[in-house]
Amino acid sequence: MHQKIISCFCIDIPASKTALLLRLNRNTINRWYGLFRRAIYCHQAALKDKLVGRVEVDESYFGAKRQRGRQGKLKRGRGTLKQPVFGVFEREGRVYTEIVPDCKRLTLQAVILGKVSIESVIYSDGWRGYNGLVDVGYSRHFRVNHGVHEFARDGHCHINGIESFWSFTKRRLAKFNGVSVNFGLHLKESEWRWKKHPDELATQLWQLVRNFNLS
Repeated sequence: MHQKIISCFCIDIPASKTALLLRLNRNTINRWYGLFRRAIYCHQAALKDKLVGRVEVDESYFGAKRQRGRQGKLKRGRGTLKQPVFGVFEREGRVYTEIVPDCKRLTLQAVILGKVSIESVIYSDGWRGYNGLVDVGYSRHFRVNHGVHEFARDGHCHINGIESFWSFTKRRLAKFNGVSVNFGLHLKESEWRWKKHPDELATQLWQLVRNFNLS
């Protein structure tokens, strides 16, 4: 039965539907799904190697927070009341995300210095939060100017990879109504899932279950 629960999880079937399919109590499935997500979070958080090579950086905003009494249409992107998340994508490699308090220059630089090898080539958009990367040691920093509808240049200067990850993550979270609870767990789960086949995910999850003594 554990194998069937893992299979449903790796196909990304929500807990409520998994309970119906397997004719199990919803609380039982919720418990297992919660254990899986905590194991995945610990696994992703333990990846200490810095990203290297051609690296894309970008920020995104999650949720639809509206202050009580606030009127008018919600803004999109920078300047919203949504939760900012910073992402780093190593081309042909993995993605790293971090929930951040803001997307100011010093905040983003601290994450980049901690997660990106200094010899890497960095690609970003024109947001001023990325100013000064050359000054802190990243001698190769290329930008695309989305403000003038420039999304790729010279065949290599773009941030299509990290933007693809944001799109994938937001589509996933829409199935859970945006996930306002345990958002950090779901964010790391999206890192883990991205571009992997369900069979590969199932194999990895079985190993995580054994490593974290969840069986």
